[in-house]
Amino acid sequence: MQNEGMPVPTPHRPKSISIANFLIVLAVAIVVSFVAGTRKDEIIGIIGPNLGMSVSSRPDFSALNEVYDTLKDNFDGKLDNNKLIEGAKKGMVAGAGDDYTVYLDKTEAADFKKDLEGDVGAGIGVEIGVRNDKVVIVRTLADNPAQKAGVLAGDIVLKVNDEDVTSLTAEAVSQKVRGDAGTSVKLTVMRGNDQKDFTMVREQINNPSVDVTYNGNVAIMRITRFDQQTGDLAYDAAKSIKAKGVNKVIVDLRGNGGGYVTGAQEVLSLWLTNSLLFTEKSQGSVLDETKANDDAPLKGVKTVVLVDGSTASASEMVAGALQHYKVATLVGETTFGKGSMQSTFDTSGGGLLKVTIARWYLPGNINVGDKGGIKPNIEVKLTFDDINKGNDKQLNKALELLK
Repeated sequence: MQNEGMPVPTPHRPKSISIANFLIVLAVAIVVSFVAGTRKDEIIGIIGPNLGMSVSSRPDFSALNEVYDTLKDNFDGKLDNNKLIEGAKKGMVAGAGDDYTVYLDKTEAADFKKDLEGDVGAGIGVEIGVRNDKVVIVRTLADNPAQKAGVLAGDIVLKVNDEDVTSLTAEAVSQKVRGDAGTSVKLTVMRGNDQKDFTMVREQINNPSVDVTYNGNVAIMRITRFDQQTGDLAYDAAKSIKAKGVNKVIVDLRGNGGGYVTGAQEVLSLWLTNSLLFTEKSQGSVLDETKANDDAPLKGVKTVVLVDGSTASASEMVAGALQHYKVATLVGETTFGKGSMQSTFDTSGGGLLKVTIARWYLPGNINVGDKGGIKPNIEVKLTFDDINKGNDKQLNKALELLK
């Protein structure tokens, strides 16, 4: 029986499609999908605003392809595509115009991570820093290859293994100097008007980030970097100092280029409790505020902090906060002035992208980058000649203040 008012459906017979037509349709679909995928930024740029989508444009990399094609067609030699790509990555990141935003290749990334993990590996026993815009030997460590070979503080580093390094950062030069124990490294330096070459065999360097020695009733805590172990090592050192009944401390931050912010927080918490240490800002907006922890084993202990032109970043956080709260007297020379913070991002192939993500401010809204570093309470110059002769005027002044 039929339902009234409802049409009777007629059977639907599917139309047949030829194999040829099917292949044509499939090919068109593949092409459309490919174009949509490879040119999605352009497509989003066209339709995005109409759909309320946020649009960010990438640079036009066709010019890079043009350079590659020209190089490939004209270069008299063999090109290594992997090296070209790594070089392009470095160049692109360098275009950001920020000294601290850098791309590290696989080898550089591995060395960088080892540093932050506290594994300094093998080397020649030198501290490398920047003086007058030149990478120099800041000091040599006792009983290590560099000192035995005759390398001196103040030597300007020109080459490592005959590779010109004058355009590199101190950190990059340090990484090139390091290597496997038992391997040789050639260092070319400028000393006065003379160029000198030193060939040395790398040795395993036992250099913990925190070391404590004693001069009478004064503890001298040297912190060379802020790695993953620094906070625990500094806390153990502080407990040992208190156990010995020592109530005068010198903190030596000279040559300390920084490291983990958490390390700075943990070291400051040896003296301060629940105090604002520093504030992170990006584009003027506050991202985070870091305060001291509750336990402060060195609270009330008379303290002097030694600083110089290579005292940077996390070590400036420590020096600046202790100075601000009048917990310590700073002796030495104006610090480096690095008021920015970086985060790291792993990339394909084992590389690492280090990006400036924020700026940090001491209490009082002070950015050390803007201020050109932290000025010590008492300025004491230390020449390379003083260092090479073992005449540490800055340490002597600190000891004098603690008498």
